[in-house]
Order: sequence, then C-alpha cells, then structure tokens
Amino acid sequence: MTDQTKRIEEQISEARAAFEGRPPLDKWHPELSGDIDMRILRDGTWLFQGNPLQRQAMVQLFSTILRREDDGEYYLVTPVEKWRLEVEDTPLLAHGLEASGEGREQMLTLTLNTGESLVIGPEHPLRMDHYDNGEPRPLVGIVQGLEARLVTPAYYELAEHAVASPEDDRVLGVWSDGRFFELGQV
Repeated sequence: MTDQTKRIEEQISEARAAFEGRPPLDKWHPELSGDIDMRILRDGTWLFQGNPLQRQAMVQLFSTILRREDDGEYYLVTPVEKWRLEVEDTPLLAHGLEASGEGREQMLTLTLNTGESLVIGPEHPLRMDHYDNGEPRPLVGIVQGLEARLVTPAYYELAEHAVASPEDDRVLGVWSDGRFFELGQV
C-alpha cells in the first residue's frame, strides 16, 4: 500500500464513523487533487500503478467512494480529496442474477463484483446499450452516476426471464420490482 492509498483509506475510515452504508458522496465536493495512477479494466480488475489491487477489501472500499460526474469522468472522492482515475468500460460488473416471483411481481437481484446485491427496479434501472461492434451491453444504474455491466452469463440468465411487452409483443424485456425493462425487439 502506498502513502496515497493509505491516506485515502484513513480518510474513508474517519468519515465512516458518521454514516452507515455508502458514504454521502453527494455532500462531498473537494477540489480536484489530480489524477491517480489507478485504472479499472473491462474485466473488472482494479490496477494501481500498473499492478492489480491484491486485497478485495481495497476494491470494495474504493468502490464506495467512486462516482461519475457530469463531465463523464470517474473520481475517487473523500471529504478532502478528489482523484480522477481511468475506467475502460464500466467500473462495476454484475456476475450473478437471482429471480423470485413471477410476471409483474418478479424481483431480479444482481450480485456485483464488490459483493453488493441490488434489485433491478426504479432505484437501479436496467438499460440496453451496445458496443461499436453491435455486441449487447446491458447496464444497471447503481449510484452517483455509476453503472454495472452484466457479464455474459448474467445477461444470458436475464434473457431466460424475457417476456413480450404488454404494449407491443415485438418488444422483449423483463419485469422487476413492478417495472418493465426493454431488452430489444424480436
């Protein structure tokens, strides 16, 4: 661990005493401290100074202070520092999908690579995007402008729950938390 990452970890630990769950990033607005030599690869690997972060606990910790701002850039934010980092695709990945209930009552729960679980719904909407080559890019909103990309197996699990839209049977999608999310057309 370097002095820079240790300092960030200490600031987060001090701030955690004042809140439960995710830090209140929307209340923290420090000036830009600069660029940090941190990069999140498309496969979800977090690199610091070119080396993978070895401790999953560090990845989990940093993911709680990560946000995407209106400029499209990603930042690690503490009450007193703000560091820009590079993200190749999305900073988080959704690996697992669990379904409970049926039809409009169905609840789809995703597990992220940070260990967090969330329900696809109004707070965490699902949307379909595509890469330049046409490959599907299913995304779910998290918080602070962040999105998680469903990895291929999770996307296939999601597709198993696809049904026709109640408004247009040419449109396929999934129900979760009382809302219909379009996946594409037949």
